Amino acid sequence: MSISPTIRVRFAPSPTGYLHVGGLRTALYNYLFARKNNGTFVLRIEDTDRTRYVEGAVENLLKTLVWAGLEYDEGPVQDAGYKMQDSGFRLQVSGGRVSSNYQGVVEVGEYGPYIQSERLEIYKEHIHQLIEKKKAYYCFCTQERLEQLREAQQKEKLQTKYDKHCLNLSQSEIEENLEAKIPYVVRLNVEGNQTVVTDDVIRGRVEFDSNLIDDQVLVKSDGYPTYHFANVVDDHLMKITHVIRGEEWLPSTPKHALLYDAFEWEKPVFAHLPLLLNPDKSKLSKRQGDVAVEDYRSKGFLNEALVNFVALLGWNPGTEQELFSMEELVQQFSLERVHQAGAVFNLEKLNWLNFEHLRKKSDSEVLQMLKEQLAESRFKNKQFSDEYLLQVIEAMRPRMSFVKDIIEQSSYFFELPASYEEEGVKKRWKEETPSQLNRLIEEFSSLVNPTKEQYEQALHKAAESLGIGNGKLIHAVRLAVSGVSGGPGLYDMLFILGREEVIRRIETAIEKIKV
Repeated sequence: MSISPTIRVRFAPSPTGYLHVGGLRTALYNYLFARKNNGTFVLRIEDTDRTRYVEGAVENLLKTLVWAGLEYDEGPVQDAGYKMQDSGFRLQVSGGRVSSNYQGVVEVGEYGPYIQSERLEIYKEHIHQLIEKKKAYYCFCTQERLEQLREAQQKEKLQTKYDKHCLNLSQSEIEENLEAKIPYVVRLNVEGNQTVVTDDVIRGRVEFDSNLIDDQVLVKSDGYPTYHFANVVDDHLMKITHVIRGEEWLPSTPKHALLYDAFEWEKPVFAHLPLLLNPDKSKLSKRQGDVAVEDYRSKGFLNEALVNFVALLGWNPGTEQELFSMEELVQQFSLERVHQAGAVFNLEKLNWLNFEHLRKKSDSEVLQMLKEQLAESRFKNKQFSDEYLLQVIEAMRPRMSFVKDIIEQSSYFFELPASYEEEGVKKRWKEETPSQLNRLIEEFSSLVNPTKEQYEQALHKAAESLGIGNGKLIHAVRLAVSGVSGGPGLYDMLFILGREEVIRRIETAIEKIKV
């Protein structure tokens, strides 16, 4: 594949709700390709299908891309309520064009508007060009006639496609119908007996028989362009050089190729990415699990981990490396190493990547994330010093895949145990345990600002005086101070909680646990 010196790619989602992980992968591959080749990454909002538009979806999309770290060079920016610059985006919003359809959104770049619903006059101008060149035509057929045509074709086991009935209308008939305001659509005039050829970076040479291509609708009866028409017009006017998108758009490619030919425009380079699959090899869908980027974000996945994971869904660097920073992905990415076969969405791999990326975070970064999560938890009205939280982080690091694990798996660092693990009590708490723990309290009470080592020495001393193994006290005191049988090192836990709190918890457990 020859690389143009002025690469321009785009991510063009529809605001229909959430950002699908497949959409994130498409955006990521476009971003990586642009950055690798010193190109331009454009964001365009394709919102011409008003029946599927979801309120707030555009704003949510912009926030999600910012969270993922996919900085685009041109497109709409949410200037109010969310500061792009705070997330590392360098895109300047000053001097941009204010969107008329989305409050608080500014568009930046010389090829805008970047929101399709604000480009309707552009589409009108270009559809008239095609009509004048006889490459497109008005179709006044009613829905009833189209249904009858479809039923007749199905009955005869023919391909269901439009029969070009309105292509044969005279100019006077067309003008009369327009003057009478009879509803119409505009269709592409597809010539038969042609071979439509596209060269795909991933798929290779792909051929289509024009006899199997319908006279697609370019402008709907509501006056809005269809996805296919607006997509081609915008890609050309925005000087898009490479169209990188999902495999599901491959059947639409001949329609787009014919439109480029009708306008006598140069086609971009196409690259169709493999499907994302469930573990059972079915197409990834919400029926089998989460598919929205927002879902993974709310579950506590790091943006670095999700981006790393999505990058490997259909691409590999040709090495054994699996853990990547964004900079490493940019350096190593190439479309030639994208597979044709579908990519299986392996949640275990995502969890592992999250664990590994979290391990690489500094204590200060994890501290900030923990404080944010505490502020949204039931502990939001409690105050904990940074020093205390850093100690908790150090103790929990080997055991957490998510920052939220600190709160969910070790709530005992933030509150007294509300209950005691039933299995642990049954196994570890005996009739003699309270008296043994009271002996331990005596040893702990004699300590002054004890270190971890001093807690351990005190426990050994108590066990020796009782004539029992250390384990008898270790398991019981862990259960008493945390309410559970597992967790970080016992002496780490005791040191973090502090002598007074530890003694208080042991005394509370002695009072509450009955066997």
